[in-house]
Amino acid sequence: MTMPGAGTQNMSIHRSEFVLKSQSSIEINRRAFLGQAGIGFGSAALLSMLGGRALGAGIEASPKGLPGIPHHTPKVKRVIFLCMAGGPSHLETFDHKPKLDELHGQPMPKSFTAGQPIAQLQGQKLKVQGTLTKFRNHGTCGQPVSDFLPYTAKMIDDLCVVKSMVTEQINHDPAHTFMNTGTAISGRPSMGAWVNYGLGSESEDLPGFVVLTSVGGRNPQPIAARQWAAGFLPSRHQGVEFNSAGDPVHYVGNPPGVSRRHQDALVRTIRQLDRRRDALVDDPEIRTRIAAYEMAFRMQASVPELTDVSNEPRHILDMYGAKPGDGSYASNCLLARRLAEKGVRFIQLYHRGWDHHGGLEKYMGICCGLTDKPTWALLTDLKQRGMLEDTLLVWGGEFGRTPMYQGKGGPGRDHHIKGFSMWMAGGGIKPGISYGATDELGYNAVQDVVHVRDFHATMLHLLGIDHHRFAVKYQGLDMRLTGVEPAHAVKGVLA
Repeated sequence: MTMPGAGTQNMSIHRSEFVLKSQSSIEINRRAFLGQAGIGFGSAALLSMLGGRALGAGIEASPKGLPGIPHHTPKVKRVIFLCMAGGPSHLETFDHKPKLDELHGQPMPKSFTAGQPIAQLQGQKLKVQGTLTKFRNHGTCGQPVSDFLPYTAKMIDDLCVVKSMVTEQINHDPAHTFMNTGTAISGRPSMGAWVNYGLGSESEDLPGFVVLTSVGGRNPQPIAARQWAAGFLPSRHQGVEFNSAGDPVHYVGNPPGVSRRHQDALVRTIRQLDRRRDALVDDPEIRTRIAAYEMAFRMQASVPELTDVSNEPRHILDMYGAKPGDGSYASNCLLARRLAEKGVRFIQLYHRGWDHHGGLEKYMGICCGLTDKPTWALLTDLKQRGMLEDTLLVWGGEFGRTPMYQGKGGPGRDHHIKGFSMWMAGGGIKPGISYGATDELGYNAVQDVVHVRDFHATMLHLLGIDHHRFAVKYQGLDMRLTGVEPAHAVKGVLA
């Protein structure tokens, strides 16, 4: 750093890009300043939140959300999204199609498939694949649920199963991007970031958006961190991934020889430097960095205790099937309940392993075996604690599977976007119903079609947000989670 004195003498202090021209006019290279300020602060576990992206004009970061939001009385405070990554088959879960069994092995009628996008089966002879399990009616609502999901069957009276979902992207990564951001364009804000930006976090010691992942099943697809990114929103609102095993967040513990008092002193010093700089340049990303360092420091105390589920009663651990530290979906479901109790606004669980191009019966058994009971336990636990009434619980994948046969290691199904199933439960949702329908072969959604953008609009509505009015000016455009295409909150699923 070069500092001019009263005369012409300059004293070289440190080789960097920092130049202090005068007390009244300070010009500091922002990237070098923030980079140097962060050196040595290994415990700032939320550096992934910072991003370093250029923001749109006028976008401010606020821990308490935006003025004027919610627009109307919300039905729920939080969202827990259970993402079955890979695309679970709607035809082996909730959408019973006896016609598939009648036509099993026969050519798929071209009237269904002509001109339609197909992933790996494009150009091949298409044959109908019958259902690989039995369906039975359950609950007082009498809804059909497959034998792969015995625990889901026990809670069917609490669920609204949407059988007419459609999306626009037929391959995994863009389909996840579309489900999470409402567009296939990479770099846009995720739905959790939008919610966190609009409503803020209820927790002082935890991020408002937390992501957990687990693995088990066939061909686990990778999940990129941009699926929970903040895009052009302030980077403090992006999701923070908690590790399923080991340290919940990298570097959340102090390195040897560094006490909490020393960390506190460092955080305060960095905060003072950042605020001095922000007073001169009025950069919202500096305020994001200040908040991230402070949050990281508070997380050092709150996160280890939060993620240590060993203090849960034995009957709760048994209900979920959770073993402390095992990194399983079951443990993640239990942690999701604990995060919800602490005020985290948006919690997203990914279970990777649902890409069943072959061995469908085997791998459905594995995936459902790993996820069915813990999902039931999470809903049951929330319900008995009085939390389900102000939580939106969502289950589903990025798309469904084809009615046509694909054989790689036994019967399987290809990717499918024209009709699939998801379910919702909790505050403001009609329980014990199915909504929408696909045709007799489960190919096209034909009744009360629900686009992914409609799902986003419905979620925002339940949180008290009018999706038409929830926009951010970016690059001269009013950007929304629901985009510019028509979208609506689905009244038929609302209580």
